[in-house]
Order: sequence, then structure tokens, then C-alpha cells
Amino acid sequence: MAGGRRLSALCIALLLAVTIFYNTDMIAEAGSVRNYLNDFNGGASAILDPGATNASEIIDATAREWNLDLTAVTKEEESTLVMANVSNALNVRAEPNTEANKVGKLYKDCGGTILERRDGWTLLQSGELIGWASDEYLLFGEEAETLAASVGVTVAHIDDGLKVRKEPSLEAGVYGVLPKGDEVEVLSVGEDGWACIDYEGSDGYVYTEYITIEFKIDAGETMEAIKEREAAEAEAKRHVNYGEYTTDADTTLLLAALIQCEAGGESYEGQLAVGAVVMNRVRSAAYPDTIHGVIYASGQFTPAQSGKVNRVLESGRISQSCIDAATEAISGVSNVGDLTHFRRNNGREGLVIGNHVFY
Repeated sequence: MAGGRRLSALCIALLLAVTIFYNTDMIAEAGSVRNYLNDFNGGASAILDPGATNASEIIDATAREWNLDLTAVTKEEESTLVMANVSNALNVRAEPNTEANKVGKLYKDCGGTILERRDGWTLLQSGELIGWASDEYLLFGEEAETLAASVGVTVAHIDDGLKVRKEPSLEAGVYGVLPKGDEVEVLSVGEDGWACIDYEGSDGYVYTEYITIEFKIDAGETMEAIKEREAAEAEAKRHVNYGEYTTDADTTLLLAALIQCEAGGESYEGQLAVGAVVMNRVRSAAYPDTIHGVIYASGQFTPAQSGKVNRVLESGRISQSCIDAATEAISGVSNVGDLTHFRRNNGREGLVIGNHVFY
């Protein structure tokens, strides 16, 4: 009889907890099932066996007895990742409705952090952009994590001037020196304290003690940033149209500098392919229609975002092969068809040239 009363009490407690859970927008507000149930410690546990210390233990025991799996629910609740699920761009607004002012845009493959969820809308932060987006155009939980893993990149922030070695050893030769504040892609991290990085298209090695590693996803743009970028693009187009200075030469060097940063250690075919991707984007309606606009678009090319492209331009350290590749790409030559993306070859399907896969 006592066992029956206890089972009945367990059922009541579980039903009470689940009812409260769904009636209070748990996923948006409470953080996790377990934390939320602990808030009801004094209520539910007082109903049940004095040996139970809190509601969380009660739910765990009941779930085991009934063979219930709460892991997936808890995981989704605890995930703060959100990804755009669009082919081009998603409007982000000041309030959770379609009539509210636009505060920015979240582009294809961009992601952010969930701040709040309400009535089919999500308040998110993506870079400097904070605002509301419709859940209809977003991915959450495992879907968001899967997309992020395929489009995101692990980068290393250089804490101080750092030598890049050809092998994971202090005795190995040196490719060059990364300046303080630079940012490079991390390919792998070994247990020996060395990280393999992408150094101008080649595998280089740096010691992890002197870098800060971060996983990055492309971020959205605020309306202010969009206006500034569009103004810069319009200015660049004005100079091209009026021919006030040798824009073609400057533009070629800008593209060559990006190629140097992304594929300086690759074959000429690999360098041309990077240039062709940029020009394919210029010709695509989904991207800015100038080389400057494509290269400096938010969250697109890591060397441009970190300032490395500008430093290479200022130093003049651009190989002749990168200049030739830029010139040929600008002339309309493409060895990657109309492909608009590339990254280090990680097994993704696509056209593999050297250490990159184009898709």
C-alpha cells in the first residue's frame, strides 16, 4: 500500500513538474530542466518520501523507473547556438514582429548566440548585431551545431610575435613570423603542445602557449555597418567610372594581397582558384559587386578581417605569381567554374586544388 502511494505521489510530482515546465516557456526562460525543477524543491519533495532531497532527484529516479530519456531535451535547452537558415540574408529587427525597424542582417551560414526566445522569435547576438529574428528562418540545437561545424573555422589569435615552423619542433625551419594581433586558421592541435595552422596555404606549426584559440562563425552586419560598406563600395565604383587614378592596378594588388594571405604557399593553380572565387562573388547577385566589397565583407575572409591583407599591401610582400593570378582572375579566367567558396580541405565534397576544397 505504501509503495502504491509512493508511486502515485511520484506520478503527481512528475506531472506537476512537466505541467509547470510547459506553461512557463521553459526553453526560453529557465536554462535547464534540472535547474528549473530545483526551484520547486520545497514543493514537490515535501509531497514525497522524506528520503528524497530535491525535485531533481525525484525526476531522475522516476525517469529511470519509466525508462524516460530527458537528455535530448536538456541538451537543446542548454544550447545557445543559433544559425541562419536562408539562401541569402535574413532581416534582424528591433522588436519581435515584422513591422519593427531593421537593425541588421544575418547572412547565409552566419550564426550567433540566443539571448531570449518568445512567440516564434529569437533575440540573438551575432558579432555587434543584436536583434530579433523569426524562428522560421533559424536553426537550433543539433541542426545548428551540424551547420556550424561545416561552415565555422577554428582560429588562433597571436598574443605576441610568433615564429611559424615547418615541423612541430623548436629545431625545425621557420616559414616566417606572425605579428601580435594576427589571426590564422587552426587545422589541428596536438597533445605535444603544437598547433598546426594554415600559413599562406601551407601547414605551419606554432606553440599553443603563445596563442588563443577560438571557434568562429560568420557574423551578421548592423545597418550602420551595411551603410558604411555600401558607401565605400559606391566610392570605389565612382573612381573606377571616372578613372581618377589607376584603380585597376590598386585593385589587382588588393586581390593579389588576399591571394598571398590565403594561398601564398600554394601552386599557381591554387592561387588562381582563390582569385577566381573572389571574382565569381563579384559577378554574383548574392555578394557585393566590387572586389573591395567582396574582400572586406563582414565575416568572409579571415585575413581581411584581422588586418593581415592591409599589412601585406603596405609591406609590398606579394609574390609575382600571386599578382599574375590576380591579373588573370580579373581578366575573367576561372579554373573553378562558378564556385564561390573555399576552405582548407577537411573532407568536404568539392573541387580539391592543393590544400583547399572549392565548392
